[in-house]
Amino acid sequence: MPIDPQVQEVLDLLSSMSFPGLSAFPVDQARQAMDAMRANRPEPPAVARVDDRTIPGPAGDVPVRIYTPAGAVDGELLPLIVFFHGGGWVIGSIDTHETTARELANGTGDVVVSVEYRLAPEHRFPAAVDDAWAATQWVAAHAGEIGGDGSRLAVAGDSAGGNLAAVIAIHARDTGLPLRFQLLVYPAVDASMASASIAENASGYFLTEADMDWFYGHYTAVDQRHERPADWRLSPILANDLTGVAPALVLTAEYDPLRDEGEAYAEQLRAAGVEASVTRYDGMIHGFFGMTATVDRARDAMQEATAALSKALSA
Repeated sequence: MPIDPQVQEVLDLLSSMSFPGLSAFPVDQARQAMDAMRANRPEPPAVARVDDRTIPGPAGDVPVRIYTPAGAVDGELLPLIVFFHGGGWVIGSIDTHETTARELANGTGDVVVSVEYRLAPEHRFPAAVDDAWAATQWVAAHAGEIGGDGSRLAVAGDSAGGNLAAVIAIHARDTGLPLRFQLLVYPAVDASMASASIAENASGYFLTEADMDWFYGHYTAVDQRHERPADWRLSPILANDLTGVAPALVLTAEYDPLRDEGEAYAEQLRAAGVEASVTRYDGMIHGFFGMTATVDRARDAMQEATAALSKALSA
């Protein structure tokens, strides 16, 4: 279907600003550009409590932000969602994804722990994976300290964060860490960038093919796609066996370079006997999940995501 009119307004605004794409900037300016986009958003929804703290990581402390949902009852142990923000492992932060984390918390009634993992190129692959795994282990082990029930644990993420959530779900399976669900929002799961939608949606829809090469180049220090590590921690679609990983919901967008690989990963999960559903949001672009203030279909996607999480994490 055509681009959704509400999304087209976003694309028209970027066009009017002659926005050249993130890959046209040095890293520090790309980060500033993403922060500037956040500055124009409405105030995020209120939650019961927000706590910033640091937890031990493999290379020093890892900052996390803990959201207790509105309406939480003191003393009640709530399900837990560990959330990893998007941004190609290069940009983005717990601040840029503040609204999304709060909406996940309030929509599910669960505690959300948003993780500030290390970014490339200062910290290359697998630094982000190592931090994400350390944070997930910490949340499971210290659930009671943050008002959570460690037996009801999920991971979630968008884009690069969806990559990390998928990788952590495999780690959890391999180590016996109990994980009930994984929410993967237009996840980057194939560093070879071989799917048809990479070329089909190469430009004109916010995230570009050039942006993805730029992200992977910074994350792996390898510019050529065919030379990138054949490592499932980079490309979870390469995992030899997905049997027994947590059930999944994969959300994709029609006009997204990452559309096909996300859908292929969902199919790969199903082929391994994992309960996995996929919803393609027609007319949408990469990043739409964070546009709930202005895009109706983004609110639909958030509602689908929170309903799936709530069902998976129910007592």
